Amino acid sequence: MFASVVIPTYNRRSILEKCLLALEDQRLTTDLEAYEVVVVDDGSSDGTPDWLRRDAGRFPHVRLVEQAHGGPAEGRNRGVDHARGDVIVFIDSDLVVTPTFLASHAAALKQSWSQRGDRLCFTYGAVINTANFESPTSERHKLRDLSWAYFATGNVAIDREVLERSGLFDTGFRLYGWEDLELGERLRQMGVVLVKCPQAVGYHWHPAFRLEQIPDLIRVERERAKMGLVFYRKHPSRRVRFIIQFTWLHRLLWELLTLGGLLNERSLRPLLAWLIRRGRPDLAMELLRLPLNRIGVRAMALEARQQGMA
Repeated sequence: MFASVVIPTYNRRSILEKCLLALEDQRLTTDLEAYEVVVVDDGSSDGTPDWLRRDAGRFPHVRLVEQAHGGPAEGRNRGVDHARGDVIVFIDSDLVVTPTFLASHAAALKQSWSQRGDRLCFTYGAVINTANFESPTSERHKLRDLSWAYFATGNVAIDREVLERSGLFDTGFRLYGWEDLELGERLRQMGVVLVKCPQAVGYHWHPAFRLEQIPDLIRVERERAKMGLVFYRKHPSRRVRFIIQFTWLHRLLWELLTLGGLLNERSLRPLLAWLIRRGRPDLAMELLRLPLNRIGVRAMALEARQQGMA
């Protein structure tokens, strides 16, 4: 198997370096004969392309592709166009993987192909969230790392021909969110099944939560709401309604859990600050998710009414 790892990146130079160094340390096996890493720079302004060209000797498996800022969907499609492998592996540029990462995906894919008699499957690896920049792979697995997403591109591998038959990513998703799950919905309709591959471990680094991030987190929720409706227009099913939280049940849930909005980003701010000072930014972030979810579902309901979808 020849695997092409496709990584879109935008202004992530510092963690991208750790990501690429980990990929240079992959172990080849009888299942994984060769691999390459296709980095698609999405118009970064932090000098990422120049740095990669200057340090190319440190990353012999890496090929750089550049594009004007167009978002991750366009970047992943462009990466697939430039890839040479028969298997495509998608990860994010802030994921640091273990040395057996690609070999684990390869072994699980080949085993599934043999058992099924076709290649209508993809492998989904484990993602462990961490704020430890110096040693991201030292983070332990936590309950909140579990994900029920279908085809989340933080850590998946799929046969190239099957992927291309699906139509790749919809570049209409230009804001944050849902482009990978929408592709997953099309793969599901093709009969492509998810194969769990917990041995393919990736450590997803993100900076520890700070109060200054709140406006950006609110912006992201509003973007997710807009893109959620793009997802629903393409797949107007009850299943997708629940995925994007476009139901009265979700409206009621987040109203109850935030006491009708009394628990919001402003009223919670002193408690969030206290948790951060106590060294628990992770817990502060989990608490903030309550009002963030309310913001998201309310923004989606408002957008739907404006579009005549309610």
